[in-house]
Amino acid sequence: MTDMRVVTQDELGGPEVLRLATAPVPEPGPTEILVRVEAAGLNPVDTKIRRGGGFMGEPPFTLGWDVSGVVEAIGPGVRRFDVGDEVLGMPGFPRKGRDGAYAEYVIGGSRQFAHKPEALTHVEAAGLSLAGLTAWQALVDLGGIRKGHTVLIHAAAGGVGHLAVQIAAAHGAHVIGTASAPKHDFVTSLGAAEVIDYTAVDFTEVVSDMDIILDTVGGEYGPRSLDVLKPGGVFVPLPSPHDPKLTALAAERGVDARQLLVEPDRADLEALTALVVAGKLRVHVARSFPLADVVEAHRELETGRTKGKLVLTV
Repeated sequence: MTDMRVVTQDELGGPEVLRLATAPVPEPGPTEILVRVEAAGLNPVDTKIRRGGGFMGEPPFTLGWDVSGVVEAIGPGVRRFDVGDEVLGMPGFPRKGRDGAYAEYVIGGSRQFAHKPEALTHVEAAGLSLAGLTAWQALVDLGGIRKGHTVLIHAAAGGVGHLAVQIAAAHGAHVIGTASAPKHDFVTSLGAAEVIDYTAVDFTEVVSDMDIILDTVGGEYGPRSLDVLKPGGVFVPLPSPHDPKLTALAAERGVDARQLLVEPDRADLEALTALVVAGKLRVHVARSFPLADVVEAHRELETGRTKGKLVLTV
């Protein structure tokens, strides 16, 4: 096969700018692998790049940095994988000029992938890497989470949130999540000890002395979250990681607002897959869409109400 189906866009804008096209199948370079994509995860960053370009610059380009598939070819220097291996990963994020996973094939550095656990289907595995690495790097690398910590996770039923709850629980933390009432049973099933209905209760009135707060919502949640951190506590604001006002406000209150831009990391990926194998981490896929239905998938993604992950099947 010399050509493949891809999702591309010729202009920035809403979901309707996405379209199917064909492109040459890429060839892996040194230390790279070519992966035949079985499924590709969708993430909020995809919609931001689609609308604003960001690190991808001006169109045309192909979105997607969450992939599960099968190794089709390997480049010189690759020792970790063989043709036919099932893998998952977050290739190329955030690198300009590298097309993404909304395609039949994708290439990436071999150390940006890990072996897919048998416990995960390709559809589930496609939802793990970007959201899972975000949660892991926020809680473990930045937050220094350990047994006995009390952790507050906003939007605990969402893509990052539902994985963060499980990661925190696996580390022995007391996990509190915010979610709407219909999602409480789901969040509790993930390991949360308490769930707050943000539509009915002001979380600042019912929690205090948090060791770590992970915010996937943004806006006024940032300043309000700082009020319920204990001295020396860590706040990780994912929607606004470069807000100097928030950083200064945190310093005034004796807490730490730490910036995070998730990055591919083999060790972190393998830590996540180890939790999967141990039965301590699962990926909830709310809905999957064929590649041809990418516009509909992005419209649902932009509602911000998804429980777990949305995935494209290729």
